[in-house]
Amino acid sequence: MSAPDHVPTIDRAELAARLGDPSPPALFEVLPRGYWRKHHLPGALNAPPAEAVAIITAAVPDRDAPIVVYCWDPG
Repeated sequence: MSAPDHVPTIDRAELAARLGDPSPPALFEVLPRGYWRKHHLPGALNAPPAEAVAIITAAVPDRDAPIVVYCWDPG
């Protein structure tokens, strides 16, 4: 699987608006499980860094479906 040349980004306001849509995007937080348990956004699914591609691909097999991938740098 190759990465796209450009990955679009959205800000918090647009994310909030999209999550309120009748068909919201799938929301994934790329965080280690411990951080996700304590800090995840409501409705977000966990995709630990080493497993993110496999988890997201399995959860959303439609490659045209909208997804939002979010990560937090605890460092």
